[in-house]
Amino acid sequence: MLPEAAYRRLRELPEAEEMSVEELMLNLALRDATPSKAAEAFWEAAEALLAQAEEELREGDLRQVSEKIWGAAALSVKALALERSGRRLTRHRELWHYVAGLSRQTGDGELRRLWQVASSMHANFYEGWAIAEYVRDALDDVREFVERLGRLRPRKS
Repeated sequence: MLPEAAYRRLRELPEAEEMSVEELMLNLALRDATPSKAAEAFWEAAEALLAQAEEELREGDLRQVSEKIWGAAALSVKALALERSGRRLTRHRELWHYVAGLSRQTGDGELRRLWQVASSMHANFYEGWAIAEYVRDALDDVREFVERLGRLRPRKS
């Protein structure tokens, strides 16, 4: 919806902070929100990105699908961290450490593998090396990752 030159400039801002444009916009919009409100918005955005990825996969835009896959995974990790501990994760390194900790705490080693799949899609957005079949599988894997994280959400009283 933005002119291409403005979008390219907007992309440069969050790259320095290791986040997608969507994450930057959410962070700006939610900077004063409570952790629970921000987490809910992150979960909703993650689901929307998965839906957009599915649509873009049908259109064949593998790089954009890859970025949406990564964004959904990253936002779901951020959402869970906010809900479980009120912690705002802002760097890729923090996301990796958080997923590793979740995997250890829950005994679910599959979380690490699924996270690695998501991260490969972040790289694919920049490199464009993955073929459609791998991107399709990654979308399925990240949908599973988001569902697994969703099952770790604290119960509301």
